[in-house]
Amino acid sequence: MAKKFLYFIAICIVLFLVGRIGYEMFKDELAAFALVPSNEFTPTEPLEANAYQDPALWYSRPGIGVNDPARWQPAYAADVSSGGENPVDRARDAALPNFAVFFIHPTSYLSRNNWNAPIGENADEEAERIARIYIRGMASPFNGASEIWAPRYRQATMGAFLTDAPEGQQAIGAAYADVLEAYRYFLSSIDDDTPIVLAGHSQGSLHLLRLLREEVAGSAETDRLIAAYAIGWPISVDHDLPAVGLPACATAAQTGCLLSWSSFAEPADPSSVMKAYSNSLGFDGKMRGDSTILCTNPLTGKFGGSAPESANLGTLVPDDSMSSGELVPGAVPARCDERGLLLIGDPPELGSYVLPGNNYHVYDIPLFWANTQADVARRVRAMEAAN
Repeated sequence: MAKKFLYFIAICIVLFLVGRIGYEMFKDELAAFALVPSNEFTPTEPLEANAYQDPALWYSRPGIGVNDPARWQPAYAADVSSGGENPVDRARDAALPNFAVFFIHPTSYLSRNNWNAPIGENADEEAERIARIYIRGMASPFNGASEIWAPRYRQATMGAFLTDAPEGQQAIGAAYADVLEAYRYFLSSIDDDTPIVLAGHSQGSLHLLRLLREEVAGSAETDRLIAAYAIGWPISVDHDLPAVGLPACATAAQTGCLLSWSSFAEPADPSSVMKAYSNSLGFDGKMRGDSTILCTNPLTGKFGGSAPESANLGTLVPDDSMSSGELVPGAVPARCDERGLLLIGDPPELGSYVLPGNNYHVYDIPLFWANTQADVARRVRAMEAAN
């Protein structure tokens, strides 16, 4: 019996090793098989004129009240806040000038059934649930704003980013068309002199970058733009940034500038990300190659550099459901490396959604929740002082 058991264990180990090697060799192909739709792309019908007047097309906007996920405010862990006042309380209590935020959520639709997520009555319940969780954790650092607007849009499914087929780009373009309409309605709904923050993550950042290039650059909105937070999407300093129309934020109180970072714990293996980045076309039509990625250090609010964990005012550590969490200060440091990736030291325990290679993509904003909130407040006050 013991001999048979050892044979069984040996076979399991071999199967595991073979499976692991197969995964490493063909992980891109396996991901594409699981997530890329096999059906033809069906062009989305344009939304009706002024469709975004309907509150149902917004996750967050004025008037939603207690069900607005972006208005969630986490607390510090009990063993931290018991000693007295904490930075989040101070930030919340300190009155800020009026400003409005437009936030574009990341990909929450994973289905192979459609190239673009349905919205309205036919919306995918799981995609809706995940989107609200993302907004709760990623848009809430901006909740010092007088108004937060986060639209529902017919986002491209995850598989659209895993294929070179033209359907992928068509789906991304269709998603952007909705974002553009939502942005225009957002502008029409706020006062002409209200300062604005534009923010997004992952797919949301991709749409934000196009919005900056095609809609914001050269418009009256550039004069009232506090900052643009295009987080979780690699931006080439040489091939993308000049076309965006905004400089990288060089100082912590600079306004009218762009912030971006992509987080990896160490040891980091960004090979798959860097391969896709290097083989892609920049906004100038040239290959991005080994050009440096824009890296804002979220602990300092400056381009590049490093900061110790003591500078981290609070990492949002989620619970198992990812629907709530608490802030823990001093959890991780931040260092921009020579490639432009943001390294956060040893892997922190934040949950089960860490991607291969110690890629903390899903946690880009929660890792620096309190610092992001402080960063926004600092730039808002800098714009008020300048005006």
